[in-house]
Amino acid sequence: MSEMHDGEYEEISSDEVDKVIAALEQLSDDVSSETIKALIAECSNSVYYLVYEDDDGSVSEAA
Repeated sequence: MSEMHDGEYEEISSDEVDKVIAALEQLSDDVSSETIKALIAECSNSVYYLVYEDDDGSVSEAA
């Protein structure tokens, strides 16, 4: 679940997150720039924690 700008919450499925992570990993494999790879990794981590991190900061599910 992710908080939206107006204080409401959007339900985000783990399936959707998993698909986005897989697409980002594929994209990262297709680029040669280390800077771009680092940015993709940051994005991937941000997307991952939308679903897999508990409020206390611990990971709730394995990817």
